[in-house]
Amino acid sequence: MSSPEVIIQVLRSEMRAAGVTYKQLAQRLDMSESSIKRVFSQGDMSLTRLEQICKSVGVAMEDVLRQSADATPHADTLTLDQEKSLVQDPKLLLVAICCLGHWSLEQIIEVYDISETECIRYLVKLDRLELIELKAMNRYRMRVSIAFRWLADGPVQQFFRKYVVDDYFGGRFDGAGETLLCVHGRLSNPSAQELVQKIRQLAAELARLHQDDQRLLPAERDGFTLLLGLRSWEFAQFTAMRRNKM
Repeated sequence: MSSPEVIIQVLRSEMRAAGVTYKQLAQRLDMSESSIKRVFSQGDMSLTRLEQICKSVGVAMEDVLRQSADATPHADTLTLDQEKSLVQDPKLLLVAICCLGHWSLEQIIEVYDISETECIRYLVKLDRLELIELKAMNRYRMRVSIAFRWLADGPVQQFFRKYVVDDYFGGRFDGAGETLLCVHGRLSNPSAQELVQKIRQLAAELARLHQDDQRLLPAERDGFTLLLGLRSWEFAQFTAMRRNKM
């Protein structure tokens, strides 16, 4: 990852930690939201613009540059012991999943029956588990990469399989903003990898929209969960219908 990309990544992380959306940043800089998004997507930013953005977000430009210079590759997964610690406490797992969605402490305690003191205690645990780096004012930044995934058939996946899948797919998927798709295709490995990247981008987009919609009243928002998976698989009854090879 190049230096400009790292700087943009650090800026986005600081914006999420401060609860600043692209729209809010655009208003503070007297720019259009589309212009701000273009600056971030293109990574074309002068030092003057960088300083303006840092000031608007409430972070020192020196801190952003230092974080960028000190940036090291983050882990794509947790260890087996780390995941075991998460599933031993459902509330800790809940806060961890919220952090992966870039929820602030205030957003977590607004939605869930968790006190501020309790939530801070869970954030401290997640810091010790090296999922996040807890910062001043109970802000945090992720210590895992944007390509983060749960261990294959690890404790968290097993937890999801046991408690989440049936509950999730028990819905009708016919409400406003709901859909259910099952799409099958024959892909090369590079094509499958390309699709995985797009899935990760979609998950990041959900996190961005979550932040943007915080300006709305609670009654105007609802909890939505995006459950995505891609694997080399075919339904057994479909496999039974395959044409016999000569």
